[in-house]
Amino acid sequence: MTAGLPDVVVEPLVRAALAEDLGRGGDLTSIACIDAGARLSARFSSRRAGVVAGVGCMRLAILALDPQAHIEILKGDGARLAAGAAIAEVEADARALLSAERTALNFLGRLSGIATLTRAFVDAVEGTGAAITDTRKTTPLLRALEKHAVRCGGARNHRFGLDDAVLIKDNHVAAAGGVGPAIRRAKAAVGHLVRIEAEVDSLGQLDEALAEAPDVIMLDNFSLEDLRAAVARAMGKVVLEASGGVSLTTVRAIAETGVDVISVGALTHSAPVLDIGLDVA
Repeated sequence: MTAGLPDVVVEPLVRAALAEDLGRGGDLTSIACIDAGARLSARFSSRRAGVVAGVGCMRLAILALDPQAHIEILKGDGARLAAGAAIAEVEADARALLSAERTALNFLGRLSGIATLTRAFVDAVEGTGAAITDTRKTTPLLRALEKHAVRCGGARNHRFGLDDAVLIKDNHVAAAGGVGPAIRRAKAAVGHLVRIEAEVDSLGQLDEALAEAPDVIMLDNFSLEDLRAAVARAMGKVVLEASGGVSLTTVRAIAETGVDVISVGALTHSAPVLDIGLDVA
């Protein structure tokens, strides 16, 4: 299992999502159709195989509307799911449970989809020594949740934000007058604990970056042939990260070139939702 995020991080996001859904008048359907005080038992189950993430969001969504709800978690974050697997069993106020249902499922489905896709990438490179990592291509305000889902799928996180590390991209290179000058300026500007990564788009730029010894070099949209050449030139002196257009059909071949890290934006920006439902007992 993967340790969940602290409630203090997750709860404001869940409450904001509930407020968006409840609007000004609350759940009109549940209020109209269900007696006040009625109780309901139900089960969250996965319709398809995958990896679960977002269990904490589901739990907090229900407890926000019924603090006395009883929730039994059967599959925690990071657990693999067979089709039909039960994730949690819930007994709660009926109106509250049905009002929280869609918010809980939205978080569970979205985050489990990310974890499931991530696991597919991780499994695809198994045995190569290459690590899969995410990017900052996340849903605004949901980055902590989505990067947690990536960890649930077995991959690593890249930067959480602009203040985590120096990442010199192509536009920084253009503005600074080259890869070398950009790296030198970064080394002069940041503290000794801040890592520096430089993006290069050719073997010529790679040589320029290697001369300045950054911590990491990102090989952007390199061919397989150039990735192998880059690994040979670096000789293990710097971490090499392959990036750009990585898919499940190409990631194994990229990993086999010998790069250390493969960053995949699709983990968070293109993961399909995992189909999860709430079934009344």
